Amino acid sequence: MTNWLDKAILGVAPERGVKRIAAKAKAKVLMNYDAASKGRRTHGWKAPATNADTAAGHSRKQLRFLSRDMIRNRSLAARGQAVVAGNVVGSGIMPSVRAETPEAATKAMDVIRDHLLTPALDAYGVEALPGLQRQVMNTVFSDGEVLIRRRMRDLRYEPDLRLPFQVQLMEVDHLDETITSHGQNEVIEGIEYGPTGKAVAYHLYDVHPGDGLRLKGSRFTSRRVPAQQIIHVRRIDRPGQMRGVPWLAPVMMTIGELSDYQEAQILKQRIASLLAFFVEASDDGQVFNGGQLEEVAPGAIVGLAPGQKMTSSEPPKVDGYPDFMREGIRTIATGLGLTYESFGDLTGVNFSSGRMGRMEMDRFIQVWQQQLIIGQMCAGIGRWTLDAWRLVREARRLPPVPSVLDWTPPRRPLIDPSKEIGAAVDEIEAGLTSRQRKQREMGYDPDVIARERAEDAARDGAPAASQTPPTQENDDGR
Repeated sequence: MTNWLDKAILGVAPERGVKRIAAKAKAKVLMNYDAASKGRRTHGWKAPATNADTAAGHSRKQLRFLSRDMIRNRSLAARGQAVVAGNVVGSGIMPSVRAETPEAATKAMDVIRDHLLTPALDAYGVEALPGLQRQVMNTVFSDGEVLIRRRMRDLRYEPDLRLPFQVQLMEVDHLDETITSHGQNEVIEGIEYGPTGKAVAYHLYDVHPGDGLRLKGSRFTSRRVPAQQIIHVRRIDRPGQMRGVPWLAPVMMTIGELSDYQEAQILKQRIASLLAFFVEASDDGQVFNGGQLEEVAPGAIVGLAPGQKMTSSEPPKVDGYPDFMREGIRTIATGLGLTYESFGDLTGVNFSSGRMGRMEMDRFIQVWQQQLIIGQMCAGIGRWTLDAWRLVREARRLPPVPSVLDWTPPRRPLIDPSKEIGAAVDEIEAGLTSRQRKQREMGYDPDVIARERAEDAARDGAPAASQTPPTQENDDGR
């Protein structure tokens, strides 16, 4: 549709006027997405043209602090973190080895158990590998990211260690964000990047900047740590993203407002549980002192002065609370990739709906297991383990270095074991999958199963005499 300006241009310069009208028509065709238009319905919508790290750069620290506070004080946030960590890590993602012979694998697993599956791995001497995995998943959920630093040890002073390294978990608060460059390299938010854009070093404070208990040492002294000494665990959602974002970020507003609403409803419920009586003054102006109404017993007969009138209060009603809370929790669960039922309410859930919800959530759990804990944390610790093994093998007389470390997630609870196990057996017999692959999918280590089955077979095939208890002797020794 032409306006007066278009008509004026057509009268003066017809060719330019035609081009103008054609260009306006093409622009109108391109702008056919309602969400991209500007108007009353899209007022207040924000769409900055920033990359992944810039979008959260100025607010990442505040989001991190708010997320931690919500987990400390908001039950829904704490439940979300517990569900994620409990399903991703469970009892622990356990290592196994590949070696040339079963004997070599058994000896290598002894070293793995002594170092990775005991508190010897932890620089603080508190947690074994499964506990560290739980801490990592909790921190990735609350902060969006976590740092794992390798600490090399001299076995002359640490003779109890089988391998010469430990790991230290560090919150990203340790990053020194005041440094902007190191030589020709750029430093952004404490991470130093090389010419290709790859992280080459981390600038870390020696002490957590928020440590208010430690009196000795400067909490604002940082040092450069090569990237080979750091495992940076975080969820990557966009190309080029280097930093993580708290998982509660999309639902923080909902959690905060829902918690405030819940507190208001609790106060309203407390008020609703109160019942008061009001006595109006008599015609002569005398006011009843209430002494006879301090306690009203069932069936009591209370006398009032002539002209006095007693009325009761009308407490407010609490309506719509369950439905509103239920929908709010559904919104939070959806934003976190969890099911509503995982927050503890199984009302109206049957076998089919529960199974469908579990299947959808299990897909997210598998992604987080493979990409975060196994792909980043376990792969890095496995690499450090093999490097340290090669370093001290001869000196400590260790068995040959395993070729590969495999990782097995914890077993997922079966909804209907009789049907699911039968279906797994059918898949194996039909050649659709291998036995060891199915065993790993169910949370079992094929090597452990094979060894234990061999032990059971050897035990079952032992001579009968060795399985019968010795007969008791008589008093005369016979």
